[in-house]
Amino acid sequence: MIEFLFLVGFTIALLATGLSFIGIIAAMAVGFIVMALAGMVGLMFKLLPWIVLIAVIVWLLKGRDKTAHQCRDYCYKRSRRYHNARRY
Repeated sequence: MIEFLFLVGFTIALLATGLSFIGIIAAMAVGFIVMALAGMVGLMFKLLPWIVLIAVIVWLLKGRDKTAHQCRDYCYKRSRRYHNARRY
């Protein structure tokens, strides 16, 4: 919201100084891009503790999933048995 208010104020200031319409459009486009990037970086820093917390939880729980290992081993053994049976 602050970014939008900045763009409105910026446009009014450019209109008051008598800049051309093309100059105002170009300045608004550049201002929008800069403020959008600044807003995304600010949001990233605001959400950084939650992102770190989720990464730590995933890292801790990653080794507890034995079902995936069992399924992978079962499929590997079955495929090896199938390939060995086809050779003879």
